[in-house]
Amino acid sequence: MDGYFIKSIGSNRGKPRVWFQGLELERAGFEPGQSYEVEVRGRTLILTLNPDGSRVVTPKKVRSRTLPVIDLNSRELLAAFDGMAAVRVVVKDGAIYVLPLASELKKVERFQRLRERMEQRQPLRIGSSSHGGGIMSHAIHEGLKRAGIASEVRFANEIRPELLEHASAYNDAWTENTLPLAAPMQELAFDERGLAHVPQVEIFEVGIPCSGASRAGRAKRGLGQPEDHPEVGHLVVPTLILLNKAAPAICVFECVPLYATSASASILRTQLRELGYTTHERIMSGKEWGALENRERWCMVAVTQGIDFDFDQLMPPDPRERRLKDILESVPLDDPRWQKFEYLVDKQERDAGKGSNFKMQIADEDSENVGTITKGYAKIRSTDWKLRHPENPELMRLFTPVEHARLKDAPEHLLGDASIALQHEMLGQSVVYNKFVDVGHHVGNSVNRLMGLAEIPMEGRAAAFKETLGINPEAAVLAASVVAELSCADQREGTYVGQIVAMGDGLLVQQTRDGVGVLHDALAFRERPALGSVVEVQYRDGTAYVERSKLANAATHALARFRAMGDSIPSDYATAYDDQVAMPVQRPRMR
Repeated sequence: MDGYFIKSIGSNRGKPRVWFQGLELERAGFEPGQSYEVEVRGRTLILTLNPDGSRVVTPKKVRSRTLPVIDLNSRELLAAFDGMAAVRVVVKDGAIYVLPLASELKKVERFQRLRERMEQRQPLRIGSSSHGGGIMSHAIHEGLKRAGIASEVRFANEIRPELLEHASAYNDAWTENTLPLAAPMQELAFDERGLAHVPQVEIFEVGIPCSGASRAGRAKRGLGQPEDHPEVGHLVVPTLILLNKAAPAICVFECVPLYATSASASILRTQLRELGYTTHERIMSGKEWGALENRERWCMVAVTQGIDFDFDQLMPPDPRERRLKDILESVPLDDPRWQKFEYLVDKQERDAGKGSNFKMQIADEDSENVGTITKGYAKIRSTDWKLRHPENPELMRLFTPVEHARLKDAPEHLLGDASIALQHEMLGQSVVYNKFVDVGHHVGNSVNRLMGLAEIPMEGRAAAFKETLGINPEAAVLAASVVAELSCADQREGTYVGQIVAMGDGLLVQQTRDGVGVLHDALAFRERPALGSVVEVQYRDGTAYVERSKLANAATHALARFRAMGDSIPSDYATAYDDQVAMPVQRPRMR
């Protein structure tokens, strides 16, 4: 290769234009006055010198130099690049090759490969990095299954070989074709021979190591920013290298919530956009998903442009009342695991005397949740959650590995016969299972939409809507795909504020707050609102009137939702926007 250039596609007189001048022509031996030809070969243009050519290189005087210029200004010649903003220009062996950007070709290839796998009914391949025991991989595998899509782990990268050994024996998302890659991701990513064997996949999932981004990790090392962590602060770089090699159509990332504001997350978002992905982010809590461990996690789903995905339409399940006693194993009251942990109590008192906030966290059988349980849980540290003895308040114990799995709703069979410490470690560095089952299910339904297949709603919601509201099955499925709680509009005097999130079967679903929607009869509207519009719907004597007020941007939309929910308005919203819009207040609704 004699030169590599990225050229913008401009426009002149309503036609696309690529302008060549100077170096890119000189490197191919093109000089002013020479004749050349242009050949279209598939999605490539080839410019070659030809004494009998029909085109001539023109001269352009630039200061003291006369430069060669070629102006390709033709809709026919540049048709292969329609819709693109730029092209690659490669100079080699006296010819100039004009090709789509590598990122454009990769985007098309990812998209087509996903479609082909679905059309041929082949399992979608999952690639995993920072695999651990594969609990997140298993959750996504299960979610895809619930959406009617088969999948398998094609490769798993993990720094600790014993975790891959364990996953290969007990994780049923693995198959005999799963490629174990037991190496630090930063080593694998920069090993050309190893990287060459990383296979392409349709879905790539990464639990980004969080030691540098968590509050505890930063405080322990006195880090100014997550990227200063000497072991994991740089791992966004190998993550992107592995992603580029695996070329997935869809990516799922998770980490602690603070990671979302890090420089690494900014780099990740920007590079994914450059590679042709659209990113969607959300903070998801365990409690929101009905887990007893209220583990909060940032989740990013990146989909190849052209795949329809909307995180706002992923609704948590209906709330259920649970307490710790519902998941506890039968541990005798005189079991030696019940201890006073006097050294930890003494440490708590010493820490309090120093003004430190390191306190013991103790739950009882009637507690509704616990906080995050980490990978080092078996070390019996002062701030790790413990269970109080039901009769002797001085005694307490650690949760067992089985209880730990149940706190996260993780399948117990994934623990296998590993040591207690390793079981806690696999769970502590994993995820609340059902959250990522639903993420996988939601991703699966995005693929179903792409293929023109019917979506499979989250289990139970559609049936509940059908039974309680008396609506037809199709409408129930439609509503269940966008909201978790639904009521019928009060057509006498109801007023509702929010976005129209679904339409079909003569019904409209309006989301009035997160996860909550109201069902409208389309025939009741004098003027039907558009899908996606944010409106105020007012009923008067059975007729629905729509006001498309000033709720155009995200901040004013948020204000409407605060008012509708009866919540106090945060100062940053109130100060900036409250004077601009007279916000409607939602009246009580009848079910």
